Amino acid sequence: MRNSQNNSGFSTRAIHHGYDPLSHGGALVPPIYQTATYAFPSVEYGAACFAGEEGGHFYSRISNPTLALLEQRMASLEGGDAGLALASGMGAITSTLWTLLRPGDELLVGRTVYGCTFAYMHHGLGEFGIKIRHIDLNDPKALKAAITPRTRMIYFETPANPNMQLVDITAVVEAARGHDVHVVVDNTYCTPYLQRPLELGADLVVHSATKYLSGHGDITAGLVVGRKALIDRIRLEGLKDMTGAVLSPHDASLLMRGIKTLALRMDRHCDNAQQVAELLAGQPQVELIHYPGLPSFAQYDLAQRQMSKPGGMIAFELKGGIEAGRRFMNALQLFARAVSLGDAESLAQHPASMTHSSYTPKERAHHGISEGLVRLSVGLEDVEDLSADIEQALGACS
Repeated sequence: MRNSQNNSGFSTRAIHHGYDPLSHGGALVPPIYQTATYAFPSVEYGAACFAGEEGGHFYSRISNPTLALLEQRMASLEGGDAGLALASGMGAITSTLWTLLRPGDELLVGRTVYGCTFAYMHHGLGEFGIKIRHIDLNDPKALKAAITPRTRMIYFETPANPNMQLVDITAVVEAARGHDVHVVVDNTYCTPYLQRPLELGADLVVHSATKYLSGHGDITAGLVVGRKALIDRIRLEGLKDMTGAVLSPHDASLLMRGIKTLALRMDRHCDNAQQVAELLAGQPQVELIHYPGLPSFAQYDLAQRQMSKPGGMIAFELKGGIEAGRRFMNALQLFARAVSLGDAESLAQHPASMTHSSYTPKERAHHGISEGLVRLSVGLEDVEDLSADIEQALGACS
């Protein structure tokens, strides 16, 4: 597959984009360039690389041929000009925000974000003179009123971790238009297979590639995709000089292997989650369920417009609050009690105890994360077995 095949289908690009086996000794699988540094044919060439006048590699903290292929492939799948691979999702987020924000700037954030993102913003950026404001991004009037001359970025997840709240990407982009504001979307839950924020006008997309993109729970990785000028800045400032959050070539190779089956896996995740959500919705022990594939979901119409499928994540409340939630969690047999998401294995977690424990109880309530919320990452097992495990665990809550 040649680089010119940019109009091929999603799965074709996920498998082939950017790589020609015949240019690499016929190797069907791209080689791993396990090297820290690179030799130059001349001092002049080396100087040109350092000056940015040549596209060659000179140190793997900045670039590496294996990572470069991954970055090209992800840029194609997300519809961006360029990509940047990093050692974790938080590496992608911190490298991006440290690059684009300065003391005195304002950052507008959706009401709910991943716990470590929240901690970084409030206990990291906030202590360096950057003002963080959480607002309802689905209120256009409030959003437009919140943008000031100091606002430099609007950041959000959609769906949000862990309560599945959606944000209308197009509406946020429209509100930001005409201002010197970057729109940054965490697309971890959806991946580009289900949602492409750049095509809706966002400036940058970030991923915890540890999750669905890898799909096997055996690496940590992060990605940023967007316009080349922005990605170049993040590479040379945020990654090179600030965080050093470098992804290893071996992990980049594993991530590309996972991306080859992304479409197949996401279809199965979505199908299984839809059936589990419908099962939960009919149970008397369940107080409330948040899943974009259910017509009862408050933002069902937005999900239909913005996402091609509803995803593999479910959040729900059990009658009886936190104690019922704990009984349910402890009764699970097939679902593993574990954080992270997007693995082949089904996972269940209690955000108040785990991923969002960095919030205070008051903060969790304010940001829509109740103490009894349970989050499911529905995996690839036979859905009949998953349903049986849910039903027997619900029996422990009666």
